Amino acid sequence: MQESKTNLTLKRQVQVKAIVTPRWKEEVQQQLQNQISQSDNQLQQLEMQGQQAIDQVQQQNLQPLSNQANQQIQTIQAQVNQRKNQLLQQKNQALQQLNQLQTLELEQEVSQGQIDSFFQIEKGQNLIEKMRVEIVLRDGVVEEIRGDL
Repeated sequence: MQESKTNLTLKRQVQVKAIVTPRWKEEVQQQLQNQISQSDNQLQQLEMQGQQAIDQVQQQNLQPLSNQANQQIQTIQAQVNQRKNQLLQQKNQALQQLNQLQTLELEQEVSQGQIDSFFQIEKGQNLIEKMRVEIVLRDGVVEEIRGDL
């Protein structure tokens, strides 16, 4: 006969929140500004690489350009534009987050994401309550753990 277990180990998502402090705002602002600068650099590099690829196709083909060469140029331009749109979306998202950051009040709690956590559950315990756990950080230091561990 099999012996029944008295507990079970499960995995849950733990909500991580940060308390808005001047230091936290400064760090997030710096991260967002770095993302924006990185997007600008990538856009500039993309433009140069796209133009170099087009120049290379044009140099390898006689004037007037063949249909195949024109098609290659159009494909390059389409790929550059697609990547450019992705980078512009990332940049715009970072700019929106930067604007939202300015509206946050000190001591306000904001979501920082989730992390995985393992926990034990036993017969008779409330699973819903065990799943509701939050960690609150102040400048990266755990200030509070909320919920049933």
